Amino acid sequence: MKNAWNDIPLNDYENHMKLNSVYQLQTLNQIMKAQLSDYPISSVMILGIAGGNGLEHIHKEKYRHVYGIDINQDYLNVCTKRYPELSEIFSPVLCDLQEKTIILPSAEMIVANLLVEYIGYENFIRHIQNVQPQIVSCVIQINEGEEFVSDSPYLHTFEHLNEIHREIKESDIVYLMKQNGYKKIKREKFSLPNGKALLRADFQK
Repeated sequence: MKNAWNDIPLNDYENHMKLNSVYQLQTLNQIMKAQLSDYPISSVMILGIAGGNGLEHIHKEKYRHVYGIDINQDYLNVCTKRYPELSEIFSPVLCDLQEKTIILPSAEMIVANLLVEYIGYENFIRHIQNVQPQIVSCVIQINEGEEFVSDSPYLHTFEHLNEIHREIKESDIVYLMKQNGYKKIKREKFSLPNGKALLRADFQK
């Protein structure tokens, strides 16, 4: 079965996310800036990298390897074109994170922003167990009773996302991470214009 993310043009996705009424592209950019600078690590894996929002905060003197994981080849192609200065350290990886046979490379940190909602707890934890990073930093969306996709002129583009979207709870992620040897070390909540919020939770092994 084809994944809905393969049918969403990157321009539509990013134009929706950066609307003043949504403001998620800008918020996620600043969150990723902090994620990439907060810890003394030299390799990071970004799950669901889309168009590479936030990659401009990668400092080549700090990072020796950056993996960008996505199910959409067009998204990965854009990442490579947008950030040619990272060509020596950036590795795009095309894969469906819901596939049980996927084995990801090793990395000291995993960043998963607005990703668990689309692959589910089981798949997310399986990749954590496989990669065994020192740090995991994830962002989930808190909908506050609203639809998970905000109203916008691009709404039609996302009509099939409800087929794969799951409601994610912070308490569930904290519990599952603890079961796998990870302690929550950071929690930040970012309010959005439409009454929703983004929640960043970091874990350390």
